[in-house]
Amino acid sequence: MMAGEDMKAKLVPIYFKSADDPDFLAQLNKLHDLLVDEAQILAPVLLGADLPECDGVIFPQMLGEAYREVAKIEQLPQPLMIVTSEFGTVSMWDWEINSYLTTKGIKVIGPTSLQSTKQVCRAFALKRQLKQSKFLVFQDNPAGGTGKQDDIFKRFYWWEPECIDAIESKYGIQVVKKSFKALSETAKAITNESAKRVWEQRKVNIPVGKITNQAILSAVKVYMAVKAELERDEDIVAVGMNCLNESMFSDTTPCLAWNLLYEEKRMVWGCEADLVSMLTKVLIDKTINVPFMMTNLYPFQMGQAALKHENIPNFPEVDGAPENHILAAHCGYFGVVPQSFSTKWQLEDKVLAMVDPNATAINARLAEGEITLVKLLPPFDRWQIVECDLPKYAQFTNSDCLNGAVIRVHNGKRLVNDLASHHFIITNGHNQNELEMISKVFDLECISE
Repeated sequence: MMAGEDMKAKLVPIYFKSADDPDFLAQLNKLHDLLVDEAQILAPVLLGADLPECDGVIFPQMLGEAYREVAKIEQLPQPLMIVTSEFGTVSMWDWEINSYLTTKGIKVIGPTSLQSTKQVCRAFALKRQLKQSKFLVFQDNPAGGTGKQDDIFKRFYWWEPECIDAIESKYGIQVVKKSFKALSETAKAITNESAKRVWEQRKVNIPVGKITNQAILSAVKVYMAVKAELERDEDIVAVGMNCLNESMFSDTTPCLAWNLLYEEKRMVWGCEADLVSMLTKVLIDKTINVPFMMTNLYPFQMGQAALKHENIPNFPEVDGAPENHILAAHCGYFGVVPQSFSTKWQLEDKVLAMVDPNATAINARLAEGEITLVKLLPPFDRWQIVECDLPKYAQFTNSDCLNGAVIRVHNGKRLVNDLASHHFIITNGHNQNELEMISKVFDLECISE
């Protein structure tokens, strides 16, 4: 994983006439101050001259020459960052030039807030980082006929070699597979005394429900085993395991581990070793920096097909058209949510019958209000973005949804027709504009509702 200056975007300032132009110099100095934590701004380069190795280019100043220098601008690495106001945004007077360049097929980013400018810088840095990064997944023979619910799991694209090839080809990420069975054996071999020492250091900050001491220790052991693997390779930026389909290998679940590892190392987690969700979360986490999590979507329109899977008699009462609502739940509750993202959080007994009786699950909530659904689509050159709302949570006793979220969308029928997956990433806030900006860095098409 990159550190220090390598974590920053390497940007080359471009000038039209002279690097000594007072207005150019004033804005360049301003950008050095405003983006000190996000960008390493290199020496200025004349438009048309050779560029040093960099992540992208930035225009601190725009001039009318841009209309007459399109051929040279086209040769620059795209997208171009246009940050020409003293406030770290695009200047309003540059909208015409930006629009003109866009009509010529040139990709332009003109951020309208300093926060957006910083997000784009982080995207440029991440694009480079991913080329030397790894995803680690623990699995043995997923959906190979010997796991739990193979009839369901064998349908998932993230198991396919084509999926891995597409991720590695576009983003440069290396997907590393290790045995889930071996990891579980390593975890079980950790002594209770060692796990107790770790738990004593951490338990003051971790709310726990009525679960056995052994369940806690088993969860801590998985955390210790996974952490040891991560410390052997600093290039890993996301880790997951086939925790449901191959749950027979483990006496617990990794939910607590995912929480602790994100809070300690900002390590992105992958429930069910879902590589597509892992990649989606990495792109969100390392750029726009908002709370996020993964869950299952159960649209009300799906009727009994959804109700049966969650073992609930009916969908919750809602205000408005039921077809515009979705129940979101995963592993008995809402899903794995890091404590720092949560309004409520507690480690509880497992809910699903397919995992070990000793297993645990997280009962947590994101803040109610505006949210955005996000998911990459194969071959990962586009993603679906849906701004919507989370008005409330719903509880069903004696079910597989003891606490799920109710989501309200604008056009449920169209959304269900176009859904990319049952796994979706939820982010707090309406983030379509921010995601569209970073999409230009990764050359992603945005499909929105």
